[in-house]
Amino acid sequence: MYQAYRPAIGRFAAEHQRFGGPFSLERMSWIKPNFLWMMYRSGWGTKEGQEVTLAVRLRRDAFNKVLAEAIHSTHVPEVYGEHKAWEQLGKRSDVRLQWDPDHGPSGDKQERRAIQLGLRGAAIASYASEWIVEIEDISAFVAEQRRVWFEGDREALVTPREEVYPVADPAVAAKLGIDLA
Repeated sequence: MYQAYRPAIGRFAAEHQRFGGPFSLERMSWIKPNFLWMMYRSGWGTKEGQEVTLAVRLRRDAFNKVLAEAIHSTHVPEVYGEHKAWEQLGKRSDVRLQWDPDHGPSGDKQERRAIQLGLRGAAIASYASEWIVEIEDISAFVAEQRRVWFEGDREALVTPREEVYPVADPAVAAKLGIDLA
């Protein structure tokens, strides 16, 4: 997952390998498994309050739980049926999901979609300390690649290798609108 924070939050998390200090458990926090989507969102680490980019590795069982508990941010009738049913699920769920256009290095929208997951309540509390395998501050890498893309040889751009996540549960795959692994 990728997240971008102000320095006090990002540096605390990288140093302590958990979220704490100035990190708030009282608000929703969005995690993004797509590097270039995060670069679009954070302006390659240049937007105020998003200067520290973190790569957060989660336990697989935790990420599967997040996907299973996720409720779309907008009503999807073929998944939830009646609008009222979706509203009730949304009130009880601590995980939101959104499919957004993915973005290229320049911020241009791509045909493929990128998921982002909002965590609150019990989900953000578990994420902040229990589910984390590793937190790495990749801000220097982001700055280097930002220079390569915007000022240098674009052919030399390096981004993390990403693969489609294998969702094995048919009900979760159907809810997400993706093919089974």
